[in-house]
Amino acid sequence: MPSIHRIVPGSLFPGPLSTRLIVASLALMALAPLAAAQSLSPAIESRIARVEHGLSTRVVVKGAPDAKASIAARMAFYDVPSVSIALINDGHIEWARAYGVLNTNEQGAATPASLFQAGSISKPITALGALRLVEQGTLSLDAPANGQLHGWKIPDNHFTRQRPVTLRGLLNHSAGMNVHGFYGYAQGEPVPSLLQVLDGVAPAKSEAVRVEATPGTEWKYSGGGYSVVQLMMMEAAGHSFPELMQALVFTPLDMKDSTFALTLPSAWHPRAATAHDSDGRPLAGGWHVYPQSAAAALWTTPTDLAKVVVDIQQAYSGKPGKVLSSAMTSTMLSRGLGEYGLGLYVEKLGGGTSFSHSGGTDGFRSQLYGYTHTGQGIVLMTNSDNGAALIDEILVSVAAEYGWPEFQITEKVALDSDPATNATFAGHYILAGKPAQIIAEGDRLYLQSELFAKQPMQLFPESKTRFFMTAQDMTVEFQQVGREKPSSFSLGRGNSTYVAVSAE
Repeated sequence: MPSIHRIVPGSLFPGPLSTRLIVASLALMALAPLAAAQSLSPAIESRIARVEHGLSTRVVVKGAPDAKASIAARMAFYDVPSVSIALINDGHIEWARAYGVLNTNEQGAATPASLFQAGSISKPITALGALRLVEQGTLSLDAPANGQLHGWKIPDNHFTRQRPVTLRGLLNHSAGMNVHGFYGYAQGEPVPSLLQVLDGVAPAKSEAVRVEATPGTEWKYSGGGYSVVQLMMMEAAGHSFPELMQALVFTPLDMKDSTFALTLPSAWHPRAATAHDSDGRPLAGGWHVYPQSAAAALWTTPTDLAKVVVDIQQAYSGKPGKVLSSAMTSTMLSRGLGEYGLGLYVEKLGGGTSFSHSGGTDGFRSQLYGYTHTGQGIVLMTNSDNGAALIDEILVSVAAEYGWPEFQITEKVALDSDPATNATFAGHYILAGKPAQIIAEGDRLYLQSELFAKQPMQLFPESKTRFFMTAQDMTVEFQQVGREKPSSFSLGRGNSTYVAVSAE
């Protein structure tokens, strides 16, 4: 039986803590590396302190004592070596802080200038560059993409004969393209060219990028589509993708700590965070390489990405943008199919709009978030596969301190749990193609899945077959007849439902 980190109604935060990381994190909490360069008022310093000590899961058990945790404690619990944050308020970057170490074997302190892989946050940055080329007349949003590709073409099939793929569809994930995400390549491993990625030819590890649904008829997230965008931009402008993005986005926004270079420049290595797996182990070679630049390969800092958030906010409000016009920014933040604009997730709120994107590569997790109507936002970057859970708890703390309309704490009532029923639920399942385990320990039930965190997450009963979690804002419902062992369970997360089937 695996060791269980218990979450009980009287204890919001499970333990024990990782001794290795808690010592390092607590020692570095006071560093506040930007403080010497950034003159902050006592009021802002107080806000930072409250954020640092106000972490909470988004769901809590009704009646449990109000409990908050520090960034250091939650970093240690999740085995996240470092987290870097840039906070936007009133339309400017109010503060930036970094916590922890870049590599658990070397203990070098993280600073706001430390570099992280941004993963899929590369997509909105790519979209900015592509839309700037549209405004310059170099690319067209709605003309057929194949008419703007000069060598490689999107293979024609019965889907494309009904409707052509367009740049708008590629940026919005509504072009019917496949390949959700991409594998990274270890240091020293053969790396495919962009054309090899597009055609799924060795040494590429992903399948060929193809159209599998009629363009414009459904929303389907496609990193493969952004590789097509990358080729379109390169061919239209006649430059390499890193050179192009430097000119289109990084230079106008003074993003001096950002690059799409396939190989991170050696001069930048001392500032680069090392990727860590879910057990807190550094990846061999430091990090993986992603030749799918537009979709996943950006190296950057939260401060540089915060400059993007601020520019989008300013342009959307009607002020001159440094990259896009107000009209094009409005187009970027207009939903197409699904909840996605052109490169960003878009949520319509009462008085305005939020825009966001998460990112993840092997050993890195990040989040970008902004509001159009309040000039608020945040960028958080971590060097761990477990970083998403930590990020979510920091967002809860920030939202409470700065009065954000989202990331509020929800209280749920937990019913008494039946040990006999729990025992029938226990077993091995397959969830989203990955192993998952339901673990019963008397009157407590847990879900363990590498999709979310290495620690088992306690399930609290809402009914005989439906459970909620506090570690993640998710629900689990078992399909059971009588006392028979269920053949499956459904996992609800936001508006999505995933079915796990028994592996026994």
